[in-house]
Amino acid sequence: MVVSRRLQILAVVGVIAALAIAIPVMGADPSPSASAPGQSKQDKAPKPKKGPELTITVQGTVEQTTDAKGRPTFTMTADGKTWTLSAGPKWFWGDKNPLKAYVGKSVAVAGTYRADSTDLDVRTIDGTALRDDGKPPWAGGPKVVGSTHPGWKAWMADAKPGKGNGRETAPGQTKDKTTDDPADDPTDD
Repeated sequence: MVVSRRLQILAVVGVIAALAIAIPVMGADPSPSASAPGQSKQDKAPKPKKGPELTITVQGTVEQTTDAKGRPTFTMTADGKTWTLSAGPKWFWGDKNPLKAYVGKSVAVAGTYRADSTDLDVRTIDGTALRDDGKPPWAGGPKVVGSTHPGWKAWMADAKPGKGNGRETAPGQTKDKTTDDPADDPTDD
């Protein structure tokens, strides 16, 4: 009888504990919490839809200027319209942009652009492809491209944190394993 009384008390205490946890959770407001303006997805304006990619070939002279950051920018004026030529991201090419070889020359440039835009992604110049088909050389992020990628961090040079660097560089593995005390030698019995 004493045991059944203890079980009843234990059951009552368990129900009270469960209710103490469940009532605040069940009474919580299910609506999302307020966040700073512009931080929730409902506050963001949808991005404008890009038009279809259009193909064009233009004839003109390639000119070089520099942008606000001092990087080379290439343009071409054809049929009264000035095109900004691109062979890929400026950070990738640096001073080795393939368009640089055509500065001051009259060439036929074939590429793609979007309606209402004067940015021309160059595919070929005078019939010669600037790069092979498939993934561009700047694809793959900072670990693939290396230190020239704008997302590069110094820790990427060695290895990704948490993935292990092997036994040689693990903590405690670089201790000197040699000992001068013959009493510590485990092969000596």
